Amino acid sequence: MKTRRAEVGLSRGNVFADLGFKKADDELAKARLVAAIARAIKRRRFKNQSEVAAALGIDQPKVSKLLRGHFADYSIERLLNFLTRLGFDVKIRVADHAHRRKPGHVEVIDAA
Repeated sequence: MKTRRAEVGLSRGNVFADLGFKKADDELAKARLVAAIARAIKRRRFKNQSEVAAALGIDQPKVSKLLRGHFADYSIERLLNFLTRLGFDVKIRVADHAHRRKPGHVEVIDAA
């Protein structure tokens, strides 16, 4: 029986770009927002996912899926709204890099 080896290479810093996602920056931003939401939920010490669901305005199965990394159906705006519903402030900074010849990008930096 032959064993196949997986190809290993250096990451460009964004796993979604490495995997060929079209909107890799957006996907990475969403993943980081979901991680921040998970940390926020942990800090708030909810008793169960039903309490989290009530706070976020979604049902419990959606909370479960979100916390397991299934966030494709959510927009960045909706994920930001979840953070504010959990009592967190969200700051958006717009930086002008007009001297660049390539498009800008979206980045999420968790202050915690």
